[in-house]
Amino acid sequence: MSLLPVDHAVGKLLAGVEPLASEEVALSDAVGRVLAKDLQALRTQPPFAASAMDGYAVRSAEAQAGAQLKVIGMSRAGERFSGALGRSETVRIFTGAPVPDGADSILLQEDAERSGDTILVKETVTAGRHVRAAGLDFRSGDFYLSAGRVLDPHALSLAASLGYAAVPARRKPRVAVLANGDELVPPGVTPGPDQIVSSNGIGLVALVRGAGGDPIDLGIAADRLETIADSIDQAAGADILVVTGGASVGEHDLVQEALKSKGMVLEFWRVAMRPGKPLMVGQLGATRVLGLPGNPVSTFVCAELFLRPLIRAMLGLPTTPDVITAKLGAPMPANDSREDYVRARLSVEGEGLTATPFPIQDSSMLSTLAAADALIIRSMRAPAAAAGEPVRILRLPR
Repeated sequence: MSLLPVDHAVGKLLAGVEPLASEEVALSDAVGRVLAKDLQALRTQPPFAASAMDGYAVRSAEAQAGAQLKVIGMSRAGERFSGALGRSETVRIFTGAPVPDGADSILLQEDAERSGDTILVKETVTAGRHVRAAGLDFRSGDFYLSAGRVLDPHALSLAASLGYAAVPARRKPRVAVLANGDELVPPGVTPGPDQIVSSNGIGLVALVRGAGGDPIDLGIAADRLETIADSIDQAAGADILVVTGGASVGEHDLVQEALKSKGMVLEFWRVAMRPGKPLMVGQLGATRVLGLPGNPVSTFVCAELFLRPLIRAMLGLPTTPDVITAKLGAPMPANDSREDYVRARLSVEGEGLTATPFPIQDSSMLSTLAAADALIIRSMRAPAAAAGEPVRILRLPR
């Protein structure tokens, strides 16, 4: 089977993927969720003309410097003045309070000199000064939040003000994460002489959660068909099953065989990329299956290129990676027949970004992955590049 170019592989993975159904989510639980429907205002804000400052509600035609006005009441937030202004009258008013009938502007309290129930106007007021018109922020029936918006604190505050206590949000994709290998032990367990600590599962669970999914950590499955098959059964009902390690077809790589025994239809495996060539994609009933390489850097490069877009597609979000251009900070050799994703540091030089690759790119090195800001994308058979030349980069989420 020939190697599949990365863009073709991503296209095949995302083909036919539809956004998941919506569910009602309380605003208090909705941060980071994706809005499933447009939201229109259920009310008008402000619902009345309101004062923007502390002072006195006045008729601008009468509030000229040197004029004297009689104070006939008070309007504060939550308790309006129920009457109306007559000639040469004013009402003490506070920020957010309804502007009384008959008034058209606010005289600032520092621009008034009060004596008993009379004020002296020290600064002339213009019409509409310091008054927030009804509907200044939004009006009932108009749309203000669009489907696909990730609900951040600002959007949630607006939704509350629009009149919602709960909103329709896309269901989070359920993503089962399984690590495979006899050599793996859980974090916190002392490895044996021929073992290492399992790191991929921890990182993938975090990536899934950060991308908007609902992770299901299935732990570690040993290199035995029945053990892997039992773990696959635990992923029943998941939208995505991610297996890291054992995705190839070596003598001890049993994941494909176990998945096929459960009915998985293999769509493709082996992609023309480095790191991450032995990537596997299949379908197990309604569950999308991603088999990622076991080397940590390969796992996470593939997760950024395939798993994150798949989760975003299920949430109804854009799936195109945020690829930008930077200057190369060090020379790079010509590339071969696989698209290369090179860990690099970013720095700001002048008005642009410079991407400097790490000198060692071994796919087992988590230390450089954690220190990297971006991946330099080197196309298949790209010629050698000198320092200062433009390169495409994929910024890593931080």
